Amino acid sequence: MAPDAGNPSLVAAARRPDRRRPDKHFPGEAGTAPGEAGRFPGEPARTLSELDVSADFLRDLVLRLATTVTSFTTEWMARQVGLSLLVVTELLDQLRQLKLVEILGQQGPLNDRFAATQLGIERSTQSQRVCGYLGPAPVALDSYIAGLRRQLERLPPVEPDQVAFALRELVLPELAGEVAGLAMSSRRSLLVFGPPGNGKTSLGRLLHGVVDGRLWIPHAVVVGQHVIRFYDPQCHERLEEQAGSTAGQAPARRTDARWIPIRRPFVMVGGELTLGDLELGYNSALGCHEAPIHLKANGGTFLLDDLGCQRDDPEALLKRWFVPLDQKNDFLTLESGQKVRFPFELMLIISTNLAVNEVMTPAILRRMGYRLHVENPDAERYGRIFERYAAERGVELPADLIPELLARYAAERRPLRGCEPNDLLGRVADICRFRNMPLVLNADLLDLAWKAYFSES
Repeated sequence: MAPDAGNPSLVAAARRPDRRRPDKHFPGEAGTAPGEAGRFPGEPARTLSELDVSADFLRDLVLRLATTVTSFTTEWMARQVGLSLLVVTELLDQLRQLKLVEILGQQGPLNDRFAATQLGIERSTQSQRVCGYLGPAPVALDSYIAGLRRQLERLPPVEPDQVAFALRELVLPELAGEVAGLAMSSRRSLLVFGPPGNGKTSLGRLLHGVVDGRLWIPHAVVVGQHVIRFYDPQCHERLEEQAGSTAGQAPARRTDARWIPIRRPFVMVGGELTLGDLELGYNSALGCHEAPIHLKANGGTFLLDDLGCQRDDPEALLKRWFVPLDQKNDFLTLESGQKVRFPFELMLIISTNLAVNEVMTPAILRRMGYRLHVENPDAERYGRIFERYAAERGVELPADLIPELLARYAAERRPLRGCEPNDLLGRVADICRFRNMPLVLNADLLDLAWKAYFSES
């Protein structure tokens, strides 16, 4: 079995190629996601009345952006806020009538040059005291919830061969693969526990390959005057919007630029996670909120690795998931004190080296969807793991090497670990490189690798 990935020091999003079978449908691709005419998101709004955000909020946003530059064009503003030229023209006309901006000249059709007036600068300063957000126009919270759930409803069912393909790097007992597949198929949470070094982290990471694909998320969400940023380059891998067309096909229509396509998110956290990371953050410098780390994983996978290594008590961290696991919703508090309901639509995987009864009460265990005990491999499975890693490195195994190695484990009363074949082979490779010799495997080299790896005195 592949080794655990270790304790991550930073929140990270996965960056790897799709692990799905090449003949399987890639969910969420343009043309197959939900929305009008089978697409999500829809076309850009052509009038203010078509938008799900108030005109007052959008006028203030445009005015704040206008005061960041000496002058600007209609096209520039449309790019900044992610709205159509028609809507931005309507907003700028309203600001001009209020004497908050003025026209400096015409650049082209539907493209004038503007500047904020002194009155507009004063109004912008007042606006920033309420909300200082600068960026693409947000979507309403209800639109985000509906859009996320519509996309997830269109996901095809998880099939056993997809799970087997995603986990092909691991040497697992049949039961482990089946339990993992059931968790992914049902999108219930999965608790993976057992001794260290047997691939719990690798299992959680590879399982995400079953649901990999494209997802549309908003840059930000608005609740009243409160903006919550969702898109985060640290957690989200942005994809190119498929705006082009292939030969013989009509060009793909434009989509609402407030939404961006990302690879279905995979977020992994470890010892650095705190309870505060699971709440809305407020950035006073930017004048807006930041979505908590687990909600940035909505539509994808959130892996809480090495439970028990965090500063906060593991039971307190687990109790934080009570309501989300029961209701598929999370309730978070804005800077104003207002409670807001957010969707909790993600695959939660928790891995731990601790005994389950040490960190989990019956109430917590009842809420976990599936539990998977990843045990130390037996001799037969250890041998298969060793053979696989040797084959990957292109090194030939002497016929008697694995039996002798297993006898040494037994003589030293050392438990077998799934990560150790790769670790030992890696040290053999280090030795060969250091001695400036081709990679080979024999008893002498393995003996030195063993002593360098296991030496305890």
